[in-house]
Amino acid sequence: MWFAAHSPLHHAEDQHSHANYTAGLAALLSGGCRAAQDTSEPPARDGWNSKVEYFLAQVGFSVGLGNVWRFPYLCHQNGGGAFLLLYVLLMLVVGIPLFFLELAAGQAIRQGSIGVWKSISPKLAGIGYSSCVVCFFVALYYNVILAWSLFYLGNSFQYPLPWEQCPAQGNRTVKECEDSSPTTYFWYRTALNITDSIDDTGSFNPYITCCLLAAWTIVCLGMFKGIKTSVKVMYFSSIFPYVVLLCFLIRGLLLDGAFEGITHMFYPKLEIWGDMQVWRQAATQVFFALGLGFGSIIAYSSYNPKNNNCHRDAFTVSFINFLTSVLATLVVFAVLGFRAKGKVMECVVRCVSGVEGTGLAFIAFTEAMSQLPGSPFWSALFFLMLLNLGLSTMFGTMEGILAPLTDTFKTLARNKTKLTVFSCVIGFLIGLLFTQRCGNYFVTMFDDYSATLPLIIVVVFETFSVSWLYGADRFLDDIEAMLGWRPTVVYKYLWKYVCLLAMLGLLLASMIRMFINPPRYMAWDPKTASEVSLQYPGWALAVLSLLIIFAMLPVPLVFIHSILKDRAKPESRDAEIGQYSPVSTDDKCETPMTDMSELDRRNGTTAPVSS
Repeated sequence: MWFAAHSPLHHAEDQHSHANYTAGLAALLSGGCRAAQDTSEPPARDGWNSKVEYFLAQVGFSVGLGNVWRFPYLCHQNGGGAFLLLYVLLMLVVGIPLFFLELAAGQAIRQGSIGVWKSISPKLAGIGYSSCVVCFFVALYYNVILAWSLFYLGNSFQYPLPWEQCPAQGNRTVKECEDSSPTTYFWYRTALNITDSIDDTGSFNPYITCCLLAAWTIVCLGMFKGIKTSVKVMYFSSIFPYVVLLCFLIRGLLLDGAFEGITHMFYPKLEIWGDMQVWRQAATQVFFALGLGFGSIIAYSSYNPKNNNCHRDAFTVSFINFLTSVLATLVVFAVLGFRAKGKVMECVVRCVSGVEGTGLAFIAFTEAMSQLPGSPFWSALFFLMLLNLGLSTMFGTMEGILAPLTDTFKTLARNKTKLTVFSCVIGFLIGLLFTQRCGNYFVTMFDDYSATLPLIIVVVFETFSVSWLYGADRFLDDIEAMLGWRPTVVYKYLWKYVCLLAMLGLLLASMIRMFINPPRYMAWDPKTASEVSLQYPGWALAVLSLLIIFAMLPVPLVFIHSILKDRAKPESRDAEIGQYSPVSTDDKCETPMTDMSELDRRNGTTAPVSS
């Protein structure tokens, strides 16, 4: 049976010995440790009603827009089938072990990201706060993409579709549209009404602003009562995209040129493995596809019962994510292959090369769908799919913010509904930045720089903390006590060496690329009706730097704060817990990942580092 509610766990009291810790852990795992409820405490922690709900939440969060518009682009650009093999390899040796680490940590401690790393050591709580900051940055611009999808969805219920033909001025076709294409013109001029640079902010786009308000309203209603309401929406938002993808695949396979397009996708170019850029892109895609570092995986797994097989879950969710990416890529290449019929290669190169993300979804794929019979139906279906893909990811992102904060602060836990509404209102108000005519450039800025480096750094800290500071052997002991069986020792070496070195290598490669190629963005030039690459101005580079600094600042701040409190009151246990003590109703319960350095210090011993 899945637990309906559990109380958060807490550190041991001063008089507990190391032996008492082991006995207390055994009692906890057998259900012997119960929290005494206090009327002043917030309600007990929620739990999933069924395994299906949990899978819908984890799969819904990890499977997002990147599976549809990033993976097909990377697959085409980086050797087709060779990229798929490389992706699977990196997923097995890096992605799944790190995914398993986050699942196990959240399930063992039953806290959000802040509580998990604080339980290992109060000095590491900043890792959780950094995850919350990154989640907030991502939520700001991710919901704008949902607003765009809503705008296109609303415009799909007309025939012909408004992006099928160029508009006319008098007796002549609009030159900007004639020089580009109807879908490109509709995206840049009608939907975004974009300026020609990030320096020219322009006015607010009223249509996108209204759609953004609608998007945040949907998210707020879906998160209103926590996982109890969001999971009800996920029954539709997580399953519907697969129905749409299968419909598109069946329809696409019946089109002329589909087979040639798919063959082009899967044709392996193994020589691409010698390019380190391909390894970097594959590792980055694995990293972001699984949602590592956001804290959302930890938050969702924290609602699980202790004996849930999180090891099996890690493999299941990861391979569902991969198969979804392959399914989406099949659909993209089948539909785009149809456009040229007998000239598949030219079409695929023209439609996919150089366009990814919003370009692939709102321009290339939209143009291909406009050629299908019954185009309004397929268009509405496609953008409804995008909306649901993004919605389930937004739920996970918001949970990565709300769960750690309500687990850590009692006042917020007692007012979670108000916190949810307040977060959505703040998200909408700050999100107005992206509804200006230059908003698309800010979306690109946030997407490229507000999450990439900070998240990689967060995962480096996570991996190092568990495998070296806490000890990989001790972590495996905790998992064995939790699950009743011990995972293979291979995980110890993967966490300590392979995953850590891979993440450090990815961090180094990302930083080198940033310095070698100064940050640039693609701007729309209405005179040439084409995109041009521009350098970010000085103020924009300052914003980029501040985004990265703000995201990582909690790690050193909390570390320094904890050290200063230790020095101020070295004998007091209160100094170790600090002002960020997790919400708890039982101070006598210990977590499987209690700060062992503190326990050993009290017993006059030094804990050996796992080897």
